[in-house]
Order: sequence, then structure tokens, then C-alpha cells
Amino acid sequence: MEKRINLVEGHIFGSLIKLAIPIMGTSFIQMAYNMTDMIWIGRVGSSAVAAVGTAGFFTWLAMAFIMISKIGAEVKVAQSLGRGDYSEARNYITSSVQINIVLALVYGLVLFIFRKPLLGFFKLGDPNIVNMAEIYLVVMIIGMGFYFINPVFTSIFNGAGNSRTPFLINTIGLVFNMVFDPVLILGIGPFPRMEVLGAAIATILAQMVVTLCFIIVIIRSKEQYLKFNIFDKPNKEHIITICKLGLPVGGQSGLFTIFSILIARVIANFGPIPIAVQKVGSQIEAISWMTAGGFSTALGTFVGQNYGAKKYHRVKEGYNATLVMAIIVGIFATLLLTLGGRLVFSLFIPEEEAIKYGVVYLKILGYSQLFMCIEITVSGAFNGLGRTMIPSFISVIFTGLRVPAAYLLSSESLLGLNGVWWSISMSSVIKGVLLFGVFTILLRRNKLFKEDVELVA
Repeated sequence: MEKRINLVEGHIFGSLIKLAIPIMGTSFIQMAYNMTDMIWIGRVGSSAVAAVGTAGFFTWLAMAFIMISKIGAEVKVAQSLGRGDYSEARNYITSSVQINIVLALVYGLVLFIFRKPLLGFFKLGDPNIVNMAEIYLVVMIIGMGFYFINPVFTSIFNGAGNSRTPFLINTIGLVFNMVFDPVLILGIGPFPRMEVLGAAIATILAQMVVTLCFIIVIIRSKEQYLKFNIFDKPNKEHIITICKLGLPVGGQSGLFTIFSILIARVIANFGPIPIAVQKVGSQIEAISWMTAGGFSTALGTFVGQNYGAKKYHRVKEGYNATLVMAIIVGIFATLLLTLGGRLVFSLFIPEEEAIKYGVVYLKILGYSQLFMCIEITVSGAFNGLGRTMIPSFISVIFTGLRVPAAYLLSSESLLGLNGVWWSISMSSVIKGVLLFGVFTILLRRNKLFKEDVELVA
């Protein structure tokens, strides 16, 4: 399982495909965790979906903190190994894991203490939904450490050009989750029917299995860069470097979640069914952004290693090849969501009223899929160069504009609930066009490969 792909030599397209496919597979596995929950929770009812969806915002918010060490590890491991510096890669891995553990403990503690007012912010109204949301959230808090560490372990292997190992390990976790979700949610065999509680327990147990598998592989590995010790004295310089790289992306992720929470509050004014529709619809939409995320991660690793090796022509060629693949995925996603929305959505919630809302949601969001894929992919190129601030800044600004746009367009005199969906869709279009334009201009002016503009040396 330890085979690494040589990204600084050989055929560019072939290397990217070999690296990207397992990464996309891992991304789909993460999506499948949520989809599996939604499929079985949807059989319980839209109220249960609304509860899980609401609590899920806070596990989603956790990604803001996870991204700090995840992006830092991915970029610096790739760049260090591109230079052939195994010792430096090992040091960055140690610092990334140390940062991750501390953040997991702090975030979990804060979330537990303030769980009631945080859930109360959504004004769900129905005490039963609020109670289910709190149950789900508390279980997720208990397993927060596993939820935090697995993406960082994944990024370490990806940054080294070994995307196959995390794919196989995460597949094991998915299989576990798929088996135990229906068993614990609906109560099969000797297990009682636990509904929302069962979904949370199945997810956390699966995450524990994934963490254990990563630890076993790392201990048994012969790769020098994996011979790290998390109990080493924290290295201030490496921690600062990782934070400089990861904080813009983490901030972007956190603000994205906060903006989504504010939009969810607007949606809540229309009742529990639109909340469930948005939660399920976003999971369906994840088909495209998870795929694009796989391309983005692969491109970031490819760019990082070749940038570290100073093979700038391969950086440009890799970017062009990945962008073409992302465009193809974006076109496919647009056709799927706009033409096949009813068939896809009905797989998750069989209630007719929810399906009607879901079809409209998917059609409106479908128009932005191509641009969203471009945005995510181009961000990966910036990240690989250590230029994480530019895509983060653009994303924060225009994602933030979704909130006032949603409040304005959702008024009864304008578009109502559909105004919320249009605010999301149009902002994705703008971000995709703008980020592509900025990268193209900088690339043509050759301002991306000068040492004096590199964010982190």
C-alpha cells in the first residue's frame, strides 16, 4: 500500500490520473458517509433529516480547524519531498499532527459547553427536532478526535504522492459505516432502533476504524518521511509555517460554514422540509465538488512537488491538463442536476412535497456546477504554490455576499425560497470566473514562480 507516484518525472497526464483517481475515490467515500446517513435517516422522516443536517453544520465547521494542519501538511510534505528533503517532510508531519490534536480537543470542548445556545440559534421550533440534533451532536463531539485526525493522515499520504493508501483505508471505514448505519438506525437483528443516535454512533465507530488503520500502516511503513514522533518538542518555526499556509484556507472554510449557517436560518423560516431539502440537495451536489476537490488535491500535490523541484514547465502543463478534466466533470454535473434531479432526489427522501422542493433546488444549483469545478481546481494550483491567500480571499468575499443576497431575494415580493438557491448559485459562477481569470493573468505574466513572492520559503 505504500507505493508513491513519481510526480516530478514522466508523463504528466498519466501521473495526475493515477494520483487523482484514488483522491477522488476518497472524496466520494467522505461524501458517501453523509449520503448513507441521509438515505437511512430519510426513512425515519424529514424531521430527523433536519436534525442531523442542523447538527452537521458544527462538524462541518470543524473543517475550518482541520484545514489548518491539513493544507499545511499537504503543501509542505509535497514541496519537501520534491526537493528530496525527507527530514524536513517528517518535521512538518509531526507539527501538523500536534496542531491537529490540540485543535480537536479545544473545539470539542467548546462545542460541548455551548451546544444548546448554538443549536438554539437556528430557531428550529420543534422540541423533538432540537432534541435529536443535540443527541447527534454530543456523540460526534465524543469522537471529534478521530474526525479531526483522519483528513490530516490522508493529506500526508496525498502530499507524498501516495493517494492509494488513504483511499483503501477510507474504503474500509465506509464499508463499516454502510453496514452499521441501517443496523443501528432502523434496528436490525439484536440491535434496538436508535434512529439519529444510531447514525451518529455508526459514523464515529467508522472513523475510529479508519484512524486505527492509518496508525497500523504508519507504524509498519518503511518510508523515512513517516518515521515521525508526535511527542517530539513542538517546533515553533514549522508550526508558524503550517499556520501561515493553512489559516487562509481554514478561515475560508470556517466563514463558508458560518455563511451557510446564516443562510440556513433564512431557510428555516420556510419550515423543516426546506431545511431537509437543502441538506440532502447539498449532498447530491457534492458529486461535482467532491470530484473537483479530488482534482484540486491532486493538482496541489503535483504542483507542490514540481515547484519544490523547480520544474515550472510541468506545473503549467499539469494545471492545463487538470483544468480540462474539471471542466468535463462540471458539464456532466450540470446535466445531471438540471435534467435528472427528480430521479436522484427521490432516492433520499420519498416524500412528494420534499421532492418538489428538491427538484427546483438541484436545477438552480446545477447551472453553477461548471464554474464551481473551475474554482475548486484552480484553488488547488494556488495551494500547491503556497499561495493560499488569493483563492481564500476571493472565496470569502463572494461567499459572504450570499447572505445579504439570500435575505434580499427570499422576500415574498421577489423570489421567496428560490432566491436563497439563486444567491448560492450565482456566487459560485462569479468565483469560478474571477479565480480562473486571476490565475491566468498571473501565469501569463510569470508572477507565480518568483521566489520573492512565495508565501513561505
